[in-house]
Amino acid sequence: MRITRRLEFDSGHRIPDHQSQCRHLHGHRYAIEITLSGDIIRQSGSPVNGMVMDFADIKTLAKQNLVDIWDHAFLVWRNDTVLLRFLDSLPGHKTVVLDVVPTAENLATVAFGLLDRVYRDSYGNHLRLERVRLFETPNCWADALRGEVGEAG
Repeated sequence: MRITRRLEFDSGHRIPDHQSQCRHLHGHRYAIEITLSGDIIRQSGSPVNGMVMDFADIKTLAKQNLVDIWDHAFLVWRNDTVLLRFLDSLPGHKTVVLDVVPTAENLATVAFGLLDRVYRDSYGNHLRLERVRLFETPNCWADALRGEVGEAG
């Protein structure tokens, strides 16, 4: 069985080598969809009876491990030194430094790597992350899929 939970957050970024508008500082209202697979739990009297995972638990873990970290932060590529110097000059600015350019594709891949470890069989029902879909806009998104991205060990 597969289940999906959607969360939203706001972040800024720039794509320094982009040939158009995205090379400038800007932000997005991102949405992330987390798709998990697992067996339906069949334990009479259990609060998760009939579920793969409680949607509230999916949300809690995603917020703790990704959403609250990226929300209202500026996502910056480690090699974008000009922008890093500028952001460092702003006292208390929330900046997340990434090893990759913060495109939708790379952010979806990073999110998959962070969340894969979090959900892995946490309910004892063969639970695992299958897909992270990251919407940069309502019409543009990237999918990081199990088997297509490097999964955590």
